[in-house]
Amino acid sequence: MTHRDYLWCALNLVLDGEEELSRLCPSCRAEAQEGRCPVCGARVEECGENHGFDMERFRAMGGERA
Repeated sequence: MTHRDYLWCALNLVLDGEEELSRLCPSCRAEAQEGRCPVCGARVEECGENHGFDMERFRAMGGERA
């Protein structure tokens, strides 16, 4: 694929998302645009910390440079 093809795909993804949002009522649209946890559906601010994340393993895999 060319750079132009990637740009075309990205633009259409954005437009598709806007079209889906435009089909919702204002209150549902506002809720859909909030940051939500994909697992429990709570707002991101309410979820807190991911207890399943292993920081030591992350560091061992080179995910963080000290």
